[in-house]
Amino acid sequence: MSSWSQFRKDLEVSSDLLTEVAKFWAPSPFIPFNTHVDPYHQRSWPTPWEIIIHNKYDDFTKALMMAWTLKLTTKFTNSKIEIKTVVDTQKNQLFNLVFIDNALVLNYKEEGAVSISELPESFRYENLIEVPIPR
Repeated sequence: MSSWSQFRKDLEVSSDLLTEVAKFWAPSPFIPFNTHVDPYHQRSWPTPWEIIIHNKYDDFTKALMMAWTLKLTTKFTNSKIEIKTVVDTQKNQLFNLVFIDNALVLNYKEEGAVSISELPESFRYENLIEVPIPR
């Protein structure tokens, strides 16, 4: 938890905040599916501190932590940050993507943010959640 707190403080002076967020969460311990978290029902979401303590991240909880990291910075606290669950219909692959002000996207490529225009046309949107500041 202390490393996440320090990371958020460091972000306040970062010149490439979105890349830093992507790099910070990229090596997170991955689990294929977290049965305790339902992306479609916010009441099932643990707090960020509970996610960090558990230290296992599926695609959704990783996206959620990226979104919350952004929401807790002064630069993005008032931004519209959404997690959209999308299916790539060509590859039959599911993604939970973090949309920032409907212009940039995290959790699609580990290197950092991509422009919304770079997303494949084969994406079908299944769910949209605007991410609030964590409780």
